[in-house]
Amino acid sequence: MLACRQLSKTYRTGRGDVAAVVDLDLEVEAGRYAAVIGRSGSGKSSLMAMIGGLSRPSAGTVTIDGTDIWGLGDDALARFRNGRIGFVFQFASLLPTLRLVDNVALPAMLGGVRDSAGTYDKASALLARMGLGDYLDAYPSEISAGEQRRAAIARALINDPALLLADEPTSDLDEQTEIEIMDELLGVNRELGTTLILVTHNLALAEQAEQIVHIANGALVA
Repeated sequence: MLACRQLSKTYRTGRGDVAAVVDLDLEVEAGRYAAVIGRSGSGKSSLMAMIGGLSRPSAGTVTIDGTDIWGLGDDALARFRNGRIGFVFQFASLLPTLRLVDNVALPAMLGGVRDSAGTYDKASALLARMGLGDYLDAYPSEISAGEQRRAAIARALINDPALLLADEPTSDLDEQTEIEIMDELLGVNRELGTTLILVTHNLALAEQAEQIVHIANGALVA
């Protein structure tokens, strides 16, 4: 499903170059739950951004389902990212002027889906799966932070991604809400077979993973 080869990311700063990821090799099999752990500044988010097609590597390759994503042109990469990769970040980042159902449907509409009625039916079903079936017409400001995160998961799934990337999706939530959000993410992984890669500081969450990727100073820890 995922293969990173000699992946590196160097940032140019006024104080010199900063190597965030250094010659990293990584494989994750289809349908797995992999947890990425490491101290702040270890390179976890830089790695996720390169895997997700959001930040171009300084060197190396990222291959997803046989496609070298950084070998694609900008338009092709945007289409691949929208159709094959789902994102759940620390903050839900829902558009405040759109209803929940609009927020969830938006990635499919941007991807050129012509059956808008079918898209909205699917968005409604995903929100119902996340326990938000009664909030389709609600705006983000009208629901809790945990509910916003559930809506973000629904949005990430609208295009049936092969890969779901979750970068610290529960770090600002209380313990019970964290458990509920992780239950939803693991349910997606186990029931839909979606490959899940989760960045977390919570070792208890990482221990549930089938694969633990420990990063320190931009490199894998054996």
